Amino acid sequence: MAEPAKRTSGWPNVRRFVRSIAVPLGAVALALIIGAVIIELSGASALKAYEALAQGAFGNARGWQRTLEKSTPLIFSGLAVAFAFKAGLFNIGAQGQLLFGAITAAWVGFAVHGLPPGIHAAVALTAGAIAGGLYGAIPGALKTYTGAHEVITTIMLNYVAMGFTDYLANGPLKDTSPGNIVARTPKILPSATLPTWHWLPFGFVLAVAAAAITWWILRRTTLGFEIRTVGQNPHAARYAGMKVARTVILTMVLSALLAGIGGAVETQGVVKRYEPGFNANLGFDGITVALLGKTDPFGVIPAAMLLGAMRAGSNQMQFKAHVAQEITDVVQALMLFFVAADMIVRWLLRMRQAEEGEKITLSTGWGAQ
Repeated sequence: MAEPAKRTSGWPNVRRFVRSIAVPLGAVALALIIGAVIIELSGASALKAYEALAQGAFGNARGWQRTLEKSTPLIFSGLAVAFAFKAGLFNIGAQGQLLFGAITAAWVGFAVHGLPPGIHAAVALTAGAIAGGLYGAIPGALKTYTGAHEVITTIMLNYVAMGFTDYLANGPLKDTSPGNIVARTPKILPSATLPTWHWLPFGFVLAVAAAAITWWILRRTTLGFEIRTVGQNPHAARYAGMKVARTVILTMVLSALLAGIGGAVETQGVVKRYEPGFNANLGFDGITVALLGKTDPFGVIPAAMLLGAMRAGSNQMQFKAHVAQEITDVVQALMLFFVAADMIVRWLLRMRQAEEGEKITLSTGWGAQ
């Protein structure tokens, strides 16, 4: 008679989950501690500063709205970076892809007339996504057919995107209304805007949905299996009959598409036009978000909300505690440092490499295909 199957306990899964988030949480804690020391050395009170930060980010409905608005493009850019990571690609070009998505959505938002509200917003959002995706196809194709490393090409394409979108906002797409001297596009039509329900921006709902869809693609589809296999061992994937070149290009396109949606949402839901400077560093901060979230689509959400809260509450920290706004940038940089140099956190937590779970590979080698 066969023995009955033993019931497995969920405790090992809980321990594994705790270990997987230990390094990001440790990085945040260390960054906040060192940030507190810097604040005290500057002559301000760290306790009052962090209290003002929390109050500005979560103290009322307006604070929550600002936090979610700041978090939304960070979720999309974090998803873009995390998605590329799964194929062993380091997409530093989310900033440029986001800019193209933002300005394309703005153009469709003010230039296309006669569409009903919901349709117009969807068309502008789709246009922004396509613009970002097409821009991401460039480094994907360059890597596949010439061997050019995506780190170099995406960095250069960021500057191309910054210069070109600045030219468009100050040239062919400039707001020509009387009295305007600023480089910006006209305001988008009301039919192209994304709504906000009380304190909940619709863009944040889209971001959470995008995280769920990204997780489903990576974990439950054949394409996701191919992406993860290529990321782990492209030579084995090629030997197994997978089309590595197609997977690399498609991964970069989908990664950039997510960044493009983030730019479109920022235009349609917050700024209501494209204006250089309002989208600064949103794509670059996606790297921090992706690393803090352990390149997991659902982990990206709380990581982005943390950075979004810091941005939303930094003004209150400046006014009430007299702390320079740049301190939040220092804390954010420290978070990225401790996540990247995770051996410091592991040493403090007495954690072995094998205990933490999946190791994040930032990039393949320079000569990898």
